[in-house]
Amino acid sequence: MKSIDKHNKIILSATKVFAKKGFFNARISDIAKEAKVADGTIYLYFNNKFDILISVLEEEIGKIIEQIKRAIENEPDAKTMLEIFVTKHLSAMKNNKHLAEVIHMELRQSDRLVKEYRNNTFRSYINLISEIIQRGQEQKIFRQDIAPGIAKRAFFGALDEVTRVWTDANVTHYTLEETTEQILALFRSGLLASPAAGKN
Repeated sequence: MKSIDKHNKIILSATKVFAKKGFFNARISDIAKEAKVADGTIYLYFNNKFDILISVLEEEIGKIIEQIKRAIENEPDAKTMLEIFVTKHLSAMKNNKHLAEVIHMELRQSDRLVKEYRNNTFRSYINLISEIIQRGQEQKIFRQDIAPGIAKRAFFGALDEVTRVWTDANVTHYTLEETTEQILALFRSGLLASPAAGKN
């Protein structure tokens, strides 16, 4: 019988191996060694290496999506919703630096399976950003001339790149609080409507 604990152990081990070696250089045997299981055990849970990568992204990002959705579901203010998104995302990436590295590197792959994931499941994650922006526009908090579909990509791109302050040994390391406030300060300046616009 398959074990949930063993499944999770393989996922965590694969995340670590992919982060250190890169997806294409990593081998099933590397993941098995990290997870302390036989190579054949991996195939009881996953079809191949791509299946493991997609599972890593699907399951780990899925957890973050649920955390954010629960945190913002009863929040009426779009600015606060945006702050919650940034805080939850950066906190998750700082706490799981291997996942941050995998997201940063592997979502840029051109492989069909990763493209399919990126264009479907992952889209629901960054769509949370555009939904928050649209809410802010409805509340006349955010500028009306900002296109949510473009802004969500710029916003996530900034969040993704800024996690390098924790994963790249050559980059100055900042605290979670410093990083969160810097990102929010930058985007508040660009998103917030002028006081006069809110009176219309």
